[in-house]
Amino acid sequence: MHVYDDAGQLHVFASPPRRIVSLTPHLTELLFAVGAGDQVVGVDAASDHPPAARRLPRVGDYSRLHLERILALQPDLVVAWLGGNRAADLHAVRQLGIPVLLTEAVRLDDVARLLALLGHTTGHAGTGTQAAKDYRARLAALKARYGRANRVPVFYQVWDRPLMTLGGQHWISEALAVCGARNVFGDLGGWGGVVSREAVLRREPAVIAGGADGPNLGRSWQAYRSLAAVRHEAYVQVDADRLHRASPRLIEGVEALCRALAPYGR
Repeated sequence: MHVYDDAGQLHVFASPPRRIVSLTPHLTELLFAVGAGDQVVGVDAASDHPPAARRLPRVGDYSRLHLERILALQPDLVVAWLGGNRAADLHAVRQLGIPVLLTEAVRLDDVARLLALLGHTTGHAGTGTQAAKDYRARLAALKARYGRANRVPVFYQVWDRPLMTLGGQHWISEALAVCGARNVFGDLGGWGGVVSREAVLRREPAVIAGGADGPNLGRSWQAYRSLAAVRHEAYVQVDADRLHRASPRLIEGVEALCRALAPYGR
């Protein structure tokens, strides 16, 4: 079996990998979603879904991998994220003679693409293909239901100290568009970064949104009554595990975001 990963590397497998280590929570969810859960023997420290993943051995986090733990699990494949795992750690894993499948997730459709890729790689091509089809159908339905020409301007707050937001290349910016909204910092390069409150005021968002794991938005912005979103208490917070992870549950996060934003688009 021949598989190209998202770095363009060719992997050749005589048979589907039977002992897989996942290095990010969203990849763990994707592997379970395509039916490869029984093949996963180790995960990163933050992998907490599905519940079965919580019982698996931990091999480190985004700041450090424990190579001895990975080696002890005798994996025949490590699945990693180009945007989240350190290049030095992945190089060290390869030095142990363990294949590393590199994946990337930037757009909403990357979830469907990765479902198909991981399904094929792990010997569950049919399940992966069907899961990808179902995900794309739900995404298309959301676009049809909530898309509008007059998009609601939204400031998406990742954190408040420092004040951080997301740029136009992040899938949440795309999710806002699906929901008939517009990221007021969509012109920021890359995935986003630190912005000033003055810059937010100049962009005049009608809604302030964020993950439910973040600070209370009402308390964070109560002093800025000149902003329409503050005066109207237009705050939206969505489950971060769903919206902030490129997993199959991302579509649930987008659905929740669309429902929450819908009243502001009338």
